Amino acid sequence: MNVIDVANLTKRFGAATVVDHITLRVAAGEIVGFLGPNGSGKTTTIRMICGLLTPDAGEGQVLGLDVIRDSRRIKAQVGYMTQRFSFYEDLTIEENLLFVARLYDLVPRRDTVARTLADLGLTSRRHQLAGTLSGGWKQRLALAACIMHRPKLLLLDEPTAGVDPKARREFWDEIHRLAASGLTVLVSTHYMDEAERCHRISYISYGHMLATGTVDEVVRLSGLHTFVLRANPSEALMNALLDLPSVSQVAPFGATLHVVGLDRAKMESELAAYAAAHGLAFEPGATSLEDVFIHFMGDRNARPPAGTT
Repeated sequence: MNVIDVANLTKRFGAATVVDHITLRVAAGEIVGFLGPNGSGKTTTIRMICGLLTPDAGEGQVLGLDVIRDSRRIKAQVGYMTQRFSFYEDLTIEENLLFVARLYDLVPRRDTVARTLADLGLTSRRHQLAGTLSGGWKQRLALAACIMHRPKLLLLDEPTAGVDPKARREFWDEIHRLAASGLTVLVSTHYMDEAERCHRISYISYGHMLATGTVDEVVRLSGLHTFVLRANPSEALMNALLDLPSVSQVAPFGATLHVVGLDRAKMESELAAYAAAHGLAFEPGATSLEDVFIHFMGDRNARPPAGTT
């Protein structure tokens, strides 16, 4: 069963089409990563899915409800965590959650808040003012508020921006725990390690959906190939490699350079000639999700690769 099943969602602001015929399906219990550069339409899409924005075109269902006609009912069953911390900083963690519990008319209110505090490891800090929390604890408070009413769908809009690696890992462990209990999650992120923890990913750029699938499928269908050049990275060497017609990306990794392009045979031929002329060695490498991300970002006219949905 698909918890999110929408087709051709479109949203315009004035003359600008921010989301252009987006189709997205997310199955129950899935964690789907929503990737794309700033301004690509991720937040607008999420807001249409949760009922905060009305699509100008398109159709579909969220939690079995019509995405246009049933927006109010959808809101009641969705947890939405925004990019910006949006709770009262002069209230304690517990007071903020009590306020949210009133909004959802949750009863018994204090028992519900106490259970949520315990579930998210917040009990010992329940009297701490929200404004004094670190980024990781603010994130945990926001997640607690989003799941306290036991939603069936959790929408997370870049939830770990500015959070340290330990807090990010703990957050993702919690997301996987929630998904294992049946919660469905759509999460936008810029972190490739987070995207790789998702069951599937969807990549949007300039309002268009470019790729959907597992990480391995998206990397394979991108058509990119990578070679590793064993050489001390320098700006002159990187520029020289970028001048090769078949090369689209060059990135330093320690004492090597990762060289990326679309035509494997041509790349291999040009790199072999360059390496021989300069006494260098190279070998095939693995294309990363980051390589694909950069490739899509650099191609404003990109369209979905063959075989993607």
